[in-house]
Amino acid sequence: MSDIRRSILWVIFGFSLILIWDQWQIHNGKPATFFPGSSQPKAAATAPANASVPAASAALTGGGSATPPADAPAIPRETHQVRSDVLALSFDSEGGSLVSASILPHATETGKAFRQSQTPLQLLVQDDKHTYVAQTGLIGAAGQALPTHKTPMRLVSTDSAMADGQDRLTVRFESQPINGVVLAKTYTLQRGAYDIAVQHEVINQGSAAIAPQVYLQLVRDGTKAESDTPFYSTFTGPAVYSDAAKYEKVNFEDVDKNKASFQKTASDGYVAMVQHYFASAWLLGQGVERENFVRKVGGLYSAGMLTSLGSIAPGASQKLEARLFVGPQEEKKLEVIAPGLELVKDYGWLTILAKPLYWLLEKIVKFVGNWGWSIVLLVVLIKAAFYWLNASAYRSMAKMKAINPRIMEMRERLKSNPQQMQQEMMKMYREEKVNPLGGCFPILIQIPVFIALYWVLLSSVEMRNAPWMGWIIDLSSPDPYFILPLVMALTTVFQTALNPLPPDPMQAKLMWLMPIMFSVMFFFFPSGLVLYWITNNVLTIAQQAYINHSMGVPLKFNIPKFK
Repeated sequence: MSDIRRSILWVIFGFSLILIWDQWQIHNGKPATFFPGSSQPKAAATAPANASVPAASAALTGGGSATPPADAPAIPRETHQVRSDVLALSFDSEGGSLVSASILPHATETGKAFRQSQTPLQLLVQDDKHTYVAQTGLIGAAGQALPTHKTPMRLVSTDSAMADGQDRLTVRFESQPINGVVLAKTYTLQRGAYDIAVQHEVINQGSAAIAPQVYLQLVRDGTKAESDTPFYSTFTGPAVYSDAAKYEKVNFEDVDKNKASFQKTASDGYVAMVQHYFASAWLLGQGVERENFVRKVGGLYSAGMLTSLGSIAPGASQKLEARLFVGPQEEKKLEVIAPGLELVKDYGWLTILAKPLYWLLEKIVKFVGNWGWSIVLLVVLIKAAFYWLNASAYRSMAKMKAINPRIMEMRERLKSNPQQMQQEMMKMYREEKVNPLGGCFPILIQIPVFIALYWVLLSSVEMRNAPWMGWIIDLSSPDPYFILPLVMALTTVFQTALNPLPPDPMQAKLMWLMPIMFSVMFFFFPSGLVLYWITNNVLTIAQQAYINHSMGVPLKFNIPKFK
């Protein structure tokens, strides 16, 4: 039977390295090795109800669009700037598409750069380097050409900025008739809101009935969020939500291989593009039948929905109400906008634990007013909740430490007879009433809780440019002076020194080297995560030292001999 010292080492550090390896694999575009099912189970892919989805591909690349009649006056291509209190938007008159969106309360820069320049973060963008836009248009029956996102449109609204005291701002585009069909798009921005109401009005000025479909799509390149690093990575890519299949992430690599699996038809939910801290999403009303699609066209990834407007008689019109979310992953606000939208803030397979931890953290922040101290207090509360469970583990470790000299002597004396050595060890454990695994299981139970807290801190956009104290001005960025990582490394070494050494010299060296190697990675981690780990280390050391003292086990630092 392995003794408790080796078990604790491999449980804590081995499991941590497994998780880090999984994130390394994901960061490099490979599937997770140990937890491939960390996302929600995906519904089996179903064939679309009709052949209209390929037409959206044509629309994405400009195919299927039509030019206005030859006698129609040309509409110049222009960019129109619109601003609310939280969003700065740019619309392209070609299709009335949203081609730029800046999140005014959030800066592009973090850490030191944030204090020098506070340029608003640009989520949607279309330039020489990146493409990330929101587009909509119509698809006609039997290949009939109708207005798409490539069709010139005229701005017919006048307001460009939300004035003081104004609660809403409306932007309206209208196309010229194509085959007798006019498409009007109306965007309505609300004060303080990141979700934009988008109304599509289809006016049939022709002589025959039409049955168009409306497509809503988010189109972007496959670049990762700049906040990702080789040591920790978050999901970037499309996501589809429905009540039937819940939240389904779609990897860019699966789209490349035409292996993307997600719910293709639904009457609720949304389609989103997700990255670290921010997201965009198209939402239709509950009960509106739609076909979801995710594909790659011309080097770009498109994720969106198709829905039918039904038959529109000559001289009649039909409207479709939708919403476009463009903003930060603020969990409480997302919950209000639409069911399941808060899941774009992805906690992975530990969502059931992470959500209540975030709830508690948010409550503490409202009381304390500082995210850094709130992290410290949350870890204190968690350690207090697990105090008696930890006490059981540390008492077992203290007993092991007390009899460790005798075990070392016995193993040296009987090293030529392993079978007798094992028998003598088991006899000693029974006589001293020591369970070699007594400290393992209590710690194992707590691991999911602390991993869930890790993902809460990594995923919460509130950490961006949130100060703690002194030199820590951004809990989402690494410590600029590496003070916290050094403290973390020292507390990890101190904690390791309190544990009894394994009898095997090689195991003893590994017991020291692994936490040191593990600590090195924290030099690149966000300060908030390092602060959380330091607090946990300090509380663990204090409790372990107190229990050792209460049991009469002398404080002794166990350091192996490195030769």
